[in-house]
Amino acid sequence: MKKLLSVLLIVLLSACASQTTQPEVDDLSAGADDGLGGSDLMGSGSGRPGYFSQLQDPNSILSQRSVYYDYDSYTVKGEYRELVLSHARFLRDNADASVILQGNTDDRGSREYNLALGQRRADSVRNMMTLAGARDGQIESVSLGEEKPRALGYGESAWSQNRRTDILYRGE
Repeated sequence: MKKLLSVLLIVLLSACASQTTQPEVDDLSAGADDGLGGSDLMGSGSGRPGYFSQLQDPNSILSQRSVYYDYDSYTVKGEYRELVLSHARFLRDNADASVILQGNTDDRGSREYNLALGQRRADSVRNMMTLAGARDGQIESVSLGEEKPRALGYGESAWSQNRRTDILYRGE
């Protein structure tokens, strides 16, 4: 029951934080052609799925792989909602794709607190993705706490880069 309430709270807060009109989560599983389908999953003789090119295209939202958070928060901000939902649609449409979500924190707080917060951050992205159509088995969420900083140093400019969830595709 707690988990269900947490998921609903995250979705509601994400929807409220959005300043622009976004598609509802229910609309994502309708099967609209969003250009992310898996029609040609195998690359040309590379042995790697062909969808990796979509993930690495700098013009695609799928090349963006980090969701950033406010201090001491695990709520996905409205500005990252479409990013998370795009990755969810991609997973939904490519059944053999899978991700690892790595929750990260800045170095403030105890090790135990940061590991717990990092896990809540990764789980908040996971919950949004599964509600939007990705299968639970495609997503693994882990916490790295403060162990993998993107920026070193003290101050908000460094800390803000470390408060994030990274989306990593397996096999990439």
